[in-house]
Amino acid sequence: MAAWYQDGLSFKCTGCGNCCTGGPGVVWVDKEEIRRIAEFIHMHPDDLWGPILRREGSRVTIVERPNFDCVFLKRTDDGRRVCGIYPIRPQQCRTWPFWSMNLRSRAAWDDAKARTPCPGMDNGTHYDFVQIETIRKSPQWYTLPEDDRDEAAE
Repeated sequence: MAAWYQDGLSFKCTGCGNCCTGGPGVVWVDKEEIRRIAEFIHMHPDDLWGPILRREGSRVTIVERPNFDCVFLKRTDDGRRVCGIYPIRPQQCRTWPFWSMNLRSRAAWDDAKARTPCPGMDNGTHYDFVQIETIRKSPQWYTLPEDDRDEAAE
């Protein structure tokens, strides 16, 4: 049986920050991602515990603020929200919205699009089935075409 997205999907990160807030959630990070974050924000990895990182069971996640914003979600002077670590954001963030839970069905995709709300879903770069599956199954650092965007790294 073919996947509902066999003809592909479109996505382009608009840098809106909507996927970096909302209800409670987790952004899992591994040792390499922790190292990259520490280097990018000029901190020692050990100093990230508490203000930036916390344990959730046996895994590590990025801390959320009380309003559920990711600690790296920043507001610019003109009121836009941007990721403060966009160029080195974790794998989980890099592969949004091509997560298995969002790809279960068209309804799941549409729900994620509405819940976030993500203006980049169904807009922008077209990804074919093979590209989507590569992203979805990628166990390591994955670079999406929009990673070249300068405005998100402000």
